[in-house]
Amino acid sequence: MNREATVTYIKQHGILPESKFGQNFLCDEAVIASIIDTAGIKQGDRVLEIGPGIGALTRELSKLDVSLVCVEIDKRLAGLLRDDPEIDAEVIDQDYLKLKDYGAETFDVVISNLPYYVMTDIMKKIFAECVNARKMVYMVEEDALDRIIASSRTKQYGPLSVLCSIYGDLEVVTRVPGTSFVPAPRTTSAVISLEHGSNLYCRDLVVFVDRCFAMRRKKLKASLKCYDAQAIDRAYEELDLNENVRAEELEPEAFLKLYNDIINAKSQRGIL
Repeated sequence: MNREATVTYIKQHGILPESKFGQNFLCDEAVIASIIDTAGIKQGDRVLEIGPGIGALTRELSKLDVSLVCVEIDKRLAGLLRDDPEIDAEVIDQDYLKLKDYGAETFDVVISNLPYYVMTDIMKKIFAECVNARKMVYMVEEDALDRIIASSRTKQYGPLSVLCSIYGDLEVVTRVPGTSFVPAPRTTSAVISLEHGSNLYCRDLVVFVDRCFAMRRKKLKASLKCYDAQAIDRAYEELDLNENVRAEELEPEAFLKLYNDIINAKSQRGIL
């Protein structure tokens, strides 16, 4: 859908974009094509789209030979998507953050235009649940990129940047001006892609990384008290970590090493 078609659709259906849902509808056909191309979707893939809005991207995804599931928090928009003859998708009208039992582990590709205020929470949930997805493509506000690509020892470095780095290859595909949306936001956005590497992902890893940053201004060990003390000591020794090290000082791969050593030790003791 281009800008003219988007404006016509919004007027025809009397849609008033809700700021509480971060509704800025993509109306740039070149960006839509870029997102689909970046996703590398294959025949027969299961694709999850979170926040389809009025379906500009959904219509193009529906043309592919895929199993498409869309999660839309706005019940009215979800109803319009269901009734649209150009859309071939299962539409779930719920808040994705509250969604359960949706076959998360079966999705091959995840695509979403992420509102700034829930970006981190949605990405963490996707990491924790869509553990078999080989590709994730997101539209994010450019200001949010700092939290995604942040390096250790910086203010923005936290669970999200660690999880993104561990997941695999991250690429900033393109910048998207506000004029590519209706209504046009004041900020620039960016399309980013994450391609799954060889690291095993699971909910426990996401929880572990989150806990590591729970008290980021204190020693990391203060956040790890719920785990086996001997396993922590062994892991610290293997990684040659100082007793006073804080989470923000560790590189992403160090968190993965800590997780594997500590959780494996707990499993062997029958704690998990």
